[in-house]
Amino acid sequence: MKKILIIDDVHPILTDGLGELGFDVNYQPDTTREELLNNISEYDGLIVRTKTSIDEIVLKKAANLKFIARAGSGVDNIDTDYCDKNGIVYFNAGEANADAVAEHTLGMLLSLFANIVKADDEVRNFIWDREGNRGVELKGKTVAIIGYGNTGKALAKKLSGFDVKVLAYDKYLKDYSDNFAKESSMNEIFEQADVISFHIPLTKETKYLVDENYLNQFKKNIYLLNLSRGEILNLSHLLFALKNRKVTGCGLDVLENEKLSTMSDHEKQIFNTLKNSSQTILTPHIGGWTSESYEKISKVLLHKIQVFKF
Repeated sequence: MKKILIIDDVHPILTDGLGELGFDVNYQPDTTREELLNNISEYDGLIVRTKTSIDEIVLKKAANLKFIARAGSGVDNIDTDYCDKNGIVYFNAGEANADAVAEHTLGMLLSLFANIVKADDEVRNFIWDREGNRGVELKGKTVAIIGYGNTGKALAKKLSGFDVKVLAYDKYLKDYSDNFAKESSMNEIFEQADVISFHIPLTKETKYLVDENYLNQFKKNIYLLNLSRGEILNLSHLLFALKNRKVTGCGLDVLENEKLSTMSDHEKQIFNTLKNSSQTILTPHIGGWTSESYEKISKVLLHKIQVFKF
């Protein structure tokens, strides 16, 4: 009987379903890294979210491991190079939370355009400032989507009712124009975009992709949304762009360091500037965190494990 270890919280659909398929499932969402290192050698499969780094130290202990399933999108907490070299298959469930992330992105964008968060805070503090919260309309704007995978496509589809022009850039796709977005070069995006939204994985190639040089290539002042990974964006460079209005407003669901209690003094300084700015909206990596996606993620992983060839 194949043994699967689950070390993060998942919907019962996954644990129950794996049991019905005949797997020996050990559901240990509170397991520690030390416990994982001591026990991983027993298992054929591992299911994780993000709390634990599945690095070379862990993988060297995993003598029988055949697959790692990531309950979410991205695999940046998995040492994929080691897995590739040692025949360990890894997969995620990015298609399961695409709609949730796309809706969150759109909510952030509309909130920025209409000054909803800023105005709400002011009214709660007995400030009634209509002129200071005059918004702008999304209609007629050009929205650029960087990364046209599951989430990028979902966002483009949801934008289709807003009478906007949608440009999409994905380095790893070809001929991907559809009814909702036009395949574009980065030069076209730099020239035309009013809004840029990032939906790309964190890799060696994308780490700090968005820096001062990147932002200064935009012809217009832009609104920026990052709902992918915090480390694709250099926050100190973003602060400069916010100050000089190259970035008019930004919505960030992710940060370079999301363990706020461990921030360095430099990170705290950047964070405090971001949180005190009326140009920003910050949320705690909840773009894909809905009741529906919680269930869908487990359904997707259950299917992928069911068809996996051991």
